[in-house]
Amino acid sequence: MAHKACKQCKAIYDGQKCPNCGSEESTDSFKGKVTVINAENSEIAKNLKVKGKGKFAIKLG
Repeated sequence: MAHKACKQCKAIYDGQKCPNCGSEESTDSFKGKVTVINAENSEIAKNLKVKGKGKFAIKLG
């Protein structure tokens, strides 16, 4: 199964719904992945507007 990225929160996941925000809007076209462990202290998470931990796409296609 191919990974998908949520169009709302950029979370990378497998399945029908985003486990992070519950959205069903997704794309399989994205560039770059980042794993966020501590969003509060991460400059990358702030730039991507990520508020939790997990795997996220850097750029949606």
